[in-house]
Amino acid sequence: MTIEKPFWIMRDYLKCSGCRRCEIACSLHHEGRIWPEASRVRVFMLVPGVEVPHLCAQCEDHPCVDACPVDALSVDPEMKSIVVDRDRCIGCGNCVEACPGRVPHIHPTENYALICDFCGGDPECVKACHEGRWDCLYLVRREESSSYRLYAKRPEEVTRELAVNMFGEKGKEVI
Repeated sequence: MTIEKPFWIMRDYLKCSGCRRCEIACSLHHEGRIWPEASRVRVFMLVPGVEVPHLCAQCEDHPCVDACPVDALSVDPEMKSIVVDRDRCIGCGNCVEACPGRVPHIHPTENYALICDFCGGDPECVKACHEGRWDCLYLVRREESSSYRLYAKRPEEVTRELAVNMFGEKGKEVI
């Protein structure tokens, strides 16, 4: 799928099957091997049947960038994605704490933050999701808006909302 830059990765949580192809594709692209713990997108299943793909919402105000004490995070001017300078990052976790969705996480063996960078303009997670025909993750044209932050939620929050959406009032009981 080709879309004009900058774009954004939209999520339709109800379509997520929990296959984790997005995690595999991301880790293969960035790490050269299947390593979900080092993926920039992670799928959480806190309630059976409710899978939540969790990735950077690319907030307009970039609280993670502002929280970095060593200026290791920046915003790519063309893509509007967060870029992590591995050499500068000290793995302090300030970006994780500043993120309303607690999306960034520290690489499992190296000391730097992992945040979605749109794979340099061709997101592997979106391609894998589309190839599987789930289309839970897809590209949309990025417009200036504060609504991106609506997706900057913790997996627990999204799971709670999805459980109620999927199971009605009974959904409140599973959380």
